[in-house]
Amino acid sequence: MSNASDSPLAIVEAQLAYLLEAPAAKPAFYVNTPIPENPRKGPQLGPRTMSIHDARQLEEKPRLEIEGVELVPAASDFRKAHDFYDPDAVRAHYYPEIEALVARETGAKRVIAFDHNLRSRALAKAKLHEAQLPVVFAHNDYTETSGPQRVRDLVPDEAESLIQNRFAVINVWRPTRTPVEESPLAVLDAQTMGPDDLVSMDLIYVDRIGEIQSLKYDPKHRWLYYARMTPDEAMLLKCFDSSRDGRARFTAHTAFTLPNTPEDATPRESVEVRTMAFF
Repeated sequence: MSNASDSPLAIVEAQLAYLLEAPAAKPAFYVNTPIPENPRKGPQLGPRTMSIHDARQLEEKPRLEIEGVELVPAASDFRKAHDFYDPDAVRAHYYPEIEALVARETGAKRVIAFDHNLRSRALAKAKLHEAQLPVVFAHNDYTETSGPQRVRDLVPDEAESLIQNRFAVINVWRPTRTPVEESPLAVLDAQTMGPDDLVSMDLIYVDRIGEIQSLKYDPKHRWLYYARMTPDEAMLLKCFDSSRDGRARFTAHTAFTLPNTPEDATPRESVEVRTMAFF
């Protein structure tokens, strides 16, 4: 069994949950809403063993516009004075920090941070701090439909003008307390994803219907992760890009079980902030 002093392997083998087959009807998840008498089915998922590369050890580092993911140094002033368990403080003080980060790293003229999730298996099971479980199936957060719709939701008076130019949904993911020892985030190299690999599915809420994508299996998929990410680093993840000029547009991702994780590994706590970047 490995321990914290061991050097991470360049490649690990792990099971990832894929969509087993393209469904006949569009699948759906019901989110915090009563399930109807005849609910639509969720995606039928199954495990596939995949090689996952430690991106830190790659000769050529992944880039947001090519592979769809990039790791950047990002020491947070928020962490020194505030608590990620306080959602109002996150919105008031951490969102501006993330907006500045995304603008700096991408060259976007305007960035709007609009949503965040705190994830921790332990806190979610204890129903503390509104924490959610890590997502453990391969998915992407936005689609051709839900990307532009999110702009309309955020800035309705400006949306039709803004979507005439390039815009992108970029998630910013980081551990909040300690380096990641268990349940790291795996990201699919966008260059290895085919045009038909992503399948749209609905997220049905009380007051709206969102749309995300699940991922069909392809043995050519190349998965990446960053071993032992620290709270002073941030992962930028491209979930939607309106541009069709060949750059990464969608990036599937999932938490996964790292092989040989020590039994006493510190449980992962992470925060992800969704941003809309306008160029």
